[in-house]
Amino acid sequence: MQKEYLTNLFSLEGKVALVTGAGRGIGQVIARDLARAGADIAIFSRSGAAETVKLIESEGGKAVDIIADCTSEEQVKAGIQKILEVCGRLDIVVNNAGVCYHKDIFEASVEEFRQVIDINLTGEYIVSREAARVMIETKTKGSIINIASMSAYIANVPQRQVAYNASKAGVIHMTKSLAVELVEYGIRVNSISPGYVATPMSIDPDFVEPELLAAWEPLFPMHRMAKPEELTGAVIWLCSDCAAYANGTDILIDGLYTAV
Repeated sequence: MQKEYLTNLFSLEGKVALVTGAGRGIGQVIARDLARAGADIAIFSRSGAAETVKLIESEGGKAVDIIADCTSEEQVKAGIQKILEVCGRLDIVVNNAGVCYHKDIFEASVEEFRQVIDINLTGEYIVSREAARVMIETKTKGSIINIASMSAYIANVPQRQVAYNASKAGVIHMTKSLAVELVEYGIRVNSISPGYVATPMSIDPDFVEPELLAAWEPLFPMHRMAKPEELTGAVIWLCSDCAAYANGTDILIDGLYTAV
């Protein structure tokens, strides 16, 4: 009885979820776990997500890989149309695609600043808008979840990343604003703000300087980074009917980093 109750409470059976940037890292784990919860998965990525699709299908799930740049209105519109053709509907969006440069204001070019804002903020806006358009047309009570960051609340040290921090702060306020605009259609918009997460982008020396890893380590109150899997419970909850009254909120999942 208890197992059946919990399964029904959080089940995503019969729903279709779009996850952007799910070729690796956090997005890949979110896509896999949403599939485990019962959703069919569509992925937007610029370079393909065959590995993620293979992983989901190996566990009995369904997934489709769509090449789409989230900063392109035309590609996003075409990608969502492909989701409707292949999957028949769209219920959930997880805006995960993002980029970060560790450069101070004198090192980073204006073009790099614009690129970060374009991918991290404008891309989420475009995907949210086009997904909401379809949800309204099909009368779907959808859920949109934007991946923000604890960097929306703090200025990280010792690295310099003003563009990233600004973009993620924008994501949180955009989330609230979209929630207000879309509530009358039954569409909920929320965000989660992870702290440092142990993905290749944050622990692999090919992506992050070893001296940064050494500088971060003493700053973790829980003495470690998060595992990607430790974010997906919040995402599944926000996707489910159990979170029907959660709207315009940000969930901070940072292992106490911003609390001390």
